[in-house]
This record gives sequence, structure tokens and C-alpha cells, in this order.
Amino acid sequence: MEVIYQYAWIIPVLPLLGAMLVGLGLISLNQVTNRLRQLNAVVIISLMGAAMGLSMALLWSQYQGHEPYLRTFEWAAAGNFHLTMGYTIDNLTAMMLVVVTTVAFLVMIYTDGYMAHDPGYVRFYAYLSLFGSSMLGLVVSPNLVQIYIFWELVGMCSYLLVGFWYDRKAAADACQKAFVTNRVGDFGLLLGILGLFWSTGSFDFTIMGDRLGELVETGSISNFLAILFAILVFLGPVAKSAQFPLHVWLPDAMEGPTPISALIHAATMVAAGVFLIARMYPVFEHVPAAMNVIAFTGAFTAFLGATIAITQNDIKKGLAYSTISQLGYMVMAMGVGAYSAGIFHLMTHAYFKAMLFLGSGSVIHGMEAVVGHDPVLAQDMRLMGGLRKYMPATGFTFLIGCLAISGIPPFAGFWSKDEILGAAFAANPLLWFIGWVTAGITAFYMFRMYFSTFEGKFRGNDEKIKTMLKDAAAAKLGLELQPNFGPGAMKKGELDHSHDSHGHHSSSPHESPWTMTLPLLVLAIPSMLIGLVGTPYANYFEQFIYSPNETLAEVMEKAAEFDPHEFYVMAGSSVAISVVGITLAVLMYLARKIDPSAIASKIKSLYELSLNKWYFDDIYHQVFVLGLRRVARQVMEVDFRVVDGAVNLTGFFTLVSGEGLKYLENGRVQFYALIVFGAVLGLVIVFGVT
Repeated sequence: MEVIYQYAWIIPVLPLLGAMLVGLGLISLNQVTNRLRQLNAVVIISLMGAAMGLSMALLWSQYQGHEPYLRTFEWAAAGNFHLTMGYTIDNLTAMMLVVVTTVAFLVMIYTDGYMAHDPGYVRFYAYLSLFGSSMLGLVVSPNLVQIYIFWELVGMCSYLLVGFWYDRKAAADACQKAFVTNRVGDFGLLLGILGLFWSTGSFDFTIMGDRLGELVETGSISNFLAILFAILVFLGPVAKSAQFPLHVWLPDAMEGPTPISALIHAATMVAAGVFLIARMYPVFEHVPAAMNVIAFTGAFTAFLGATIAITQNDIKKGLAYSTISQLGYMVMAMGVGAYSAGIFHLMTHAYFKAMLFLGSGSVIHGMEAVVGHDPVLAQDMRLMGGLRKYMPATGFTFLIGCLAISGIPPFAGFWSKDEILGAAFAANPLLWFIGWVTAGITAFYMFRMYFSTFEGKFRGNDEKIKTMLKDAAAAKLGLELQPNFGPGAMKKGELDHSHDSHGHHSSSPHESPWTMTLPLLVLAIPSMLIGLVGTPYANYFEQFIYSPNETLAEVMEKAAEFDPHEFYVMAGSSVAISVVGITLAVLMYLARKIDPSAIASKIKSLYELSLNKWYFDDIYHQVFVLGLRRVARQVMEVDFRVVDGAVNLTGFFTLVSGEGLKYLENGRVQFYALIVFGAVLGLVIVFGVT
């Protein structure tokens, strides 16, 4: 098995090779490469499949007890400064490699059906492959500098993919928003990296943590500086994992194609933030104040995302705020010291959230047979309903995802979320209460989404609703929306078959092609079963992945102290609040016993707060966008009046003085003698008077 470790560097290189081959083809032989679209897809999917196979072999080897593997080489040196690069394979790395490669592999298969009609099909595959390679490179990085390099590559790829349909203003704005917001967090991360290196002299995670702890204990650096460095590093995950207050970019990222929404929200970009907290755990655990900041930031973000998701009508936006909420759970777990629980939820969430996003793409694809290529209509749940009858595979897998994220046993989300809530209760009952309430809200909005989409009567042919939605969207954007061939683009010929002989749209949606439904069915398996590896009775996951400050013996000793009564109380309370949320959703959106609009009218201020996303976008627009424009105008005035004025005044003075002196410098000796005589006479008069 040692040979596998020696060649583990191939895992991120394989998708990079695919991206390079296709990218060079697009640059040099564009038309030929675009015509060979299926061949390009097969090459890229095959390379990701090979990376997935190697990742699974490494995971099995690590599970069998192989020692962590580190291979480095000197990359830069100057005096006593030495910077190494390379790769490391340990339990956390092996698990993340499998999660990233499996989700990316299934997303790539799904993409063939979803993007088949899109002219940028080949370019999208190249971006996907580069994105996967960047995340895999980040996962295997052995030090903070190398992580930062791949961290920025992941950000660049997200910019390219979110803005994939760059000719659409909404997509262009969304990718810029994601880029700028992430730069704020990344700048904080860079400052934190430099501060930690200045204080500890190392970029290695464990060495930094140990030295920082010693320096604080001996008083060599103040506790304030340690807290500052830790929080600056945490700013990176705050942006990447969409935590308050840098969460605003993630819902807008839905302007990208649905496959990339699934990849960003499940296994790559947002997972990178939680992964970095795990890698930097040796540093954070020595700074209790920073751990508290992490925990409460995560708890508030979980609650914030859930409360906004309640009122979203766009199916992808609802899932986006759901992702923000679930990431809050993971960050809260890290903050309360539940290292294993946070990573466990990252893994389970990756599978069921990828399935939910791909399921939403399948719904959009089916809806476009009825409403056409209009994202406003195709993604709005108010035009859906009854889709389970037309799309049974999509409906079945979406229901599994809803049960998993709602924490209903024995689905995957129950085990990981319950472990987080148990740890939060032990650390701080207030954090547990926020997480517990959020669990109930999560169950409510997910089943609101499921019932509105898949149950009841199909509303896609209701012209009144269509007109209302179009008018509302046009009023919001200040322009008349035009159909586009972006989200959920169909295979060639599908659109023709979905019309009747008179050329009208079909009256009912249809199931997606097998390339889209197969990944959904495959992802349904881990969404149901993968949580069983982390049950409190036999927590194999925690025995495999535990915090760096623990030993396996300590983990086993803690597992032996398991109290089933405490588990039943905690699990029972979390399941109970989820059942309450599901019951409310049934009464409102399935049985129609409760009128949601009547409740919204009674609590209009709270409803408006949720619908307007707590007004964060509006506040940021007023403060940062318009505020910076005002500052820019003031700077321009200063530049025009002061800087340009000083330069112009200097030029004017030079011009006037030159004009005056040219009459004095006439070249006549008699005139110069007269000037000298006048000057001497003036001096005599002055000194004579004094």
C-alpha cells in the first residue's frame, strides 16, 4: 500500500490534466473541441473517476491503520527561512478526498444531461475539472501557505462558474459579489497567516498551535494578539463557508448552473472553510475566546439562514439558505470542541445537499418543458405542485433529502446533527437551544419546499400566477425579462418533443434523462445509510477522525462512558421539534388546514424581515456600495481641486514668471548695467535710511 501513498499527488493532478487538455483544445482548436463535446466529457469524467478510485484506496488504507504520510520538498529558502511544499495523507485528508471526488464525479455525470443543450458545455466541463482539482489540492496541503494558494484557486474557479452565463447581468453581478465578499475574508486570513508566522516562525498547523500556546503561557505575546490572529484566520472560513456577516454571496451564487450550485454547496468551496477550521484546530483550541466567537457565529448563522429560508419561493434560493444554516451547525460544532461531530456533519451534508441541489435542477429541467427557458418561472415553487406524479425518481430522492436534513432517524442527518446538539448542550445550553429551534425551522421549510413542489395540484399552467411572477420580477429588476437558455437547458430535440403539433409548450413536465436521475439515486444511498457509521452506540467515524489534541485511547474511553438515557432524551427532543416542524408544514401546504398568508399578515414585520433576508443586502448596498461611491466622488473632488489644482497652479506660476523674465533677459549689456546700478542705489538708500 506504500506505493499508493507515493503516487497520491496524482489525485489533484488528474482533474487538472483534464482541465488543461480541454482548455488548450478550446484555445487552439475551438470549433473541433466543441464538436467533440461528448468525448471531452468522457475524458474529464474518466479522470475524476480515476481520482475517486485512488481516493477510496487511500481511505481504506487509512482505515486499516496506516500511519499518516507526509512528503515535502523545499520550495523557497532565504537565510533561515525555509518554505516547503508537498502533500499529506491522514485520516481527515482521506475522508475529504473521497467526499470531494465522489460528489464531483456524480455532478459531472449529471452535467451531461443538464447542460447538453448549452453552447458552453465543453467550457463548463473544463471549469468543473479545474474546480475539483483546486479543492483536492487544498485538501492534501501540508501547510498553511499551500492551503492559501489552493484556497485562492477555489475562489477563482467559483468566480468563473457562478458567472458562467456572463452575458446575463444577474450572473455577472453574482460572481462579482462572491469574489469581492470572499476577498474580505481572504485578506483577514492572509493577515492571520502572517501574524501567526511572525509569532511562531512556522506555517505547520501543529507547530503553530503548540508554539502559540507556549508563547501565551510565558507572556511572550499577549492574549489579545493570540485572539486577534485566531479571529483573522477565522475570517477566511467566515467568507468561504458563508457565515454571518459574509454570508450574502452564497444565495446569489445560484445564478450559476445547478450542477455547480451542488458542487459549491456540498463538497468544495463551502466545505473548504470548515476543513480549514479543522486543520487550524491546534491553533484555535489554545485560544478559548476565539473558540467562543466561532461557536456563537455558527449558531447565529444557523438560525439566520433557517429563518430566511422559510419565506423563499425560488427553490434554489431556499436550498442556498439551507446550506448557510447547515454550515452554521458545523462551525458551531467546531467552536464547542465537537471536532468529530462537525466533520461528520460536513460529510453527511455533502451527500444529501448535493442530492437536493441536483434534484432542484431536475425539477427546473422538467418545468422548462411547460414554462420555457425562463428562470423566474422555472424555479418558482408557486408554479409547481404535483410533480411527484410526473417525476417519480426526482420526487423520491428529494423526499429522502428532506428527511435527512430534517434529522429524522435513521437518515444520515439525524446522527450528525444530534451529535452536534449533544455537544452544544454540554458546552452551553444557549447554543443548544438555538440549534434545537433551528432544527425545527429546518424541518418546516424543507417540507414546505417538498409539498409545494411535489404534492397537490400542478400549477404550472396557471396564467394568472405566471403573469404575477413576471410582473413582480420585471418591477424588481426595472426591465422586461427575456427568456434565456441557461438553467436546466435540455438535450437537443427534447424541447421539440415537449411541444404539441401547434408549437405550444407541453401541459405537463416530464422526468429528467437517466444521466440526471442516476446520480440522484446513487446519492440517495449515502443520504440514507452513511450516518450509521457514526451512531453513538458504535461511533466508527469518531474512532477514525478525532481532534488533534486527543488520542485514540481517550476517544475509546469516552465512547465507553456512553449514556443511552442521555442520548434518548437529546435525540427525542431533536426529533420531536423536527416532527412539529413537519406537522406544521403538512397543515399549511398539504392539508391546507392553516392559511400561511393569514399568519404572514398577522406578523407582517417578521414576515417582511425574513422575505427581505433580514435586510442585509439592502444595508450592505447602502453602506458599502453607495457609501463607497460617495467616498469615490469626494476623492475625485479632492483630486480635481487639490491635486490637479496644485499642479495647474505650479504650471501657471511657471508660465507667468517665464513671461515676466523674458523681458529682463534681453541680451543688452547696457540694460544689465542699469539693473545693477539700480540695485546698488536701492541698497544705499535702504542702509542709509536705517
